[in-house]
Amino acid sequence: MSYENEIVNAVKAILPSVVSIVITKHIDTTNPQLPFDGVVGASAKSTTEGDANIRLGGGSGFLISDDGLVLTNKHVIMDPEMDYTVFDQNGDKSDVRVLARDPIHDVAILKITPPKNFRAIPLGTSRDLQLGQTVIAIGNALGEFQSSVSTGVVSGLSRLITAVSDMSGHQERLRGLIQTDAAINPGNSGGPLINLKGEIIGINAAVVFGAQNIGFAIPIDKAVRDIEDIQKYGRIRRPLIGVRYMIINPAIANHFKLSIDYGALVVREPIPGDHAVIPGSAADIAGIREGDIILSCNGQTITEKTSLEDHLERARPGDKIALVILRGKEKHTATLELKEWK
Repeated sequence: MSYENEIVNAVKAILPSVVSIVITKHIDTTNPQLPFDGVVGASAKSTTEGDANIRLGGGSGFLISDDGLVLTNKHVIMDPEMDYTVFDQNGDKSDVRVLARDPIHDVAILKITPPKNFRAIPLGTSRDLQLGQTVIAIGNALGEFQSSVSTGVVSGLSRLITAVSDMSGHQERLRGLIQTDAAINPGNSGGPLINLKGEIIGINAAVVFGAQNIGFAIPIDKAVRDIEDIQKYGRIRRPLIGVRYMIINPAIANHFKLSIDYGALVVREPIPGDHAVIPGSAADIAGIREGDIILSCNGQTITEKTSLEDHLERARPGDKIALVILRGKEKHTATLELKEWK
């Protein structure tokens, strides 16, 4: 089979299960100052006198189960005050129920009425990806061009970026991303990144504006546990240590005059009322204090490349972890029983 036919066949197999997500806001048009004046791409459609639905944008998603589970990005459906509608490849729409938003990764799971003649997309793995490997991105480009397909290669692995995740300008750190030069545009967020076998290897998530073909996807392995949790518990279960922290590097060590240049410095955010250690959390119960430096987790050193979050990737609520903590000049060991993130 030719390279071109491999791409065409993979797209044909996947396309029936890719959906478009339309984001709208119901408002009172008798108010002379509409809350979304000046939002690019926003459009109003009157429903009844004095009412209108403002279309604010769109995203993408894909069906992963026969009973209508849809995987997308958390930032696509982040605002609980918005209305979300899913359209399948036939143009049929379905109401959406948001089952869960992952508190750590940019992943969300929805429930819709499954369309006719679709098949759930087979999930691959992002574990064995290689630089230069061919990938295909599919989605609702710019919220307008449904079923847009682009091809490229894996340009980088384990990327760390800071992304603006909603219209309020909220920023979120995303770790361990797949970088690709396949064209990803606003509206592609939540769509599948697939390999030539037609398997999902990632969830398209972000693009660098002003750059040439630099896009990012969440590795599908980060979403697999969320899917399993939803199917087993009806919610995403993430463990919570209960600390705010800053990863130490040589520059931060020099700035704060620290004796070491690695680890996680326990420190609060510059927000009124914020806590460095969440009251009642596992960290609080174990006696961790603001100013402590967490050096390792279960024997593995904490650095910029492997943060505390990375060490907790496979942990479950109820698991016990061992932390080595530097307080002043003394090292302490603390055993924590992880609680569920609420």
